[in-house]
Amino acid sequence: MFENSNLIGTAWDGDLLVGVARSITDWVWSCYLADLAIRQEYQKTSIGKKLIRFTKEMVGEQSMVLLFSVPTALEYYPKIGFSKQESSFIMNRTL
Repeated sequence: MFENSNLIGTAWDGDLLVGVARSITDWVWSCYLADLAIRQEYQKTSIGKKLIRFTKEMVGEQSMVLLFSVPTALEYYPKIGFSKQESSFIMNRTL
């Protein structure tokens, strides 16, 4: 997964990895934020928001950032600037 990603942001507390944002982007039109993971004891400390801000800064204003949300985070993303979309489709994995 990491090898095929072209934008990765991390957050550290000393030597401890506490957050990661992994994306796939073309640097012009779109950026798929594939993973946003924050160590549980570091959640609600703005690390996720900062990693998303880093991602947006790296891809630039011309590029959209899109993601899939786990059910428990559906209320989080609109609070930090994402708009819920009704126009997406998915072909799920078969394995």
